[in-house]
Amino acid sequence: MQGGLSVERMCPLAQVSRASFYRYLRRGWRAEEEMALRSAVHSVVIQHRWRYGYRRVTVELRTQGMVANHKRIARIMREDNLLTVREQWFRPAGDSLRVARVHLNLAGRMTLSGPNQLWAADITYVRLTREFVYLAVVLDVFSRKVIAWALGRGLKAQLPLSALEQAIADRKPPPGVVHHSDQGVPYRSREYMQKLRNHRMLPSMSRPGNPYDNATCESFL
Repeated sequence: MQGGLSVERMCPLAQVSRASFYRYLRRGWRAEEEMALRSAVHSVVIQHRWRYGYRRVTVELRTQGMVANHKRIARIMREDNLLTVREQWFRPAGDSLRVARVHLNLAGRMTLSGPNQLWAADITYVRLTREFVYLAVVLDVFSRKVIAWALGRGLKAQLPLSALEQAIADRKPPPGVVHHSDQGVPYRSREYMQKLRNHRMLPSMSRPGNPYDNATCESFL
């Protein structure tokens, strides 16, 4: 990339000091290292369905060979709204504990003959150069077609709900459609379950730690 010129020669030609040049490089390295760590944090949080706080995320990263201070992990999770989301989705209000129950896996027992019989939903994140965005999708399992999606800069309960509302508005599903997801907190929230009940949809959930139960969404993502 430098041709026949050395850094020692190029710096005077560009009228910058070598110290400034190397400081610039180190800033770039720090930014890349920060993004790599953020990506690993997001991966752990989503993999464990927002059940991990910053201490358990730190332990998980260390088992993967990454050196990370728990205070730094807490800062990243706080800045990227991962701690806030966890508190918001886990904290029940009033007698809402009953809506947090886990439902049976109905999807594995179905033989599909057409569309609008079984929908599957999931969330992932997309790493950009300087930030992350989050993608919630709803698929029709019969056709494996994405029938709705929502993209956002923050992990909030409204994100998967927006995708579900879009799917309902576009497809106008008949009563009895089975909605399958993992046991992630956003899919067990009061608002999400109420939306399914309002449209007479049947909730279905994967077994804990078994991504193959939602293989259609997992393979797409």
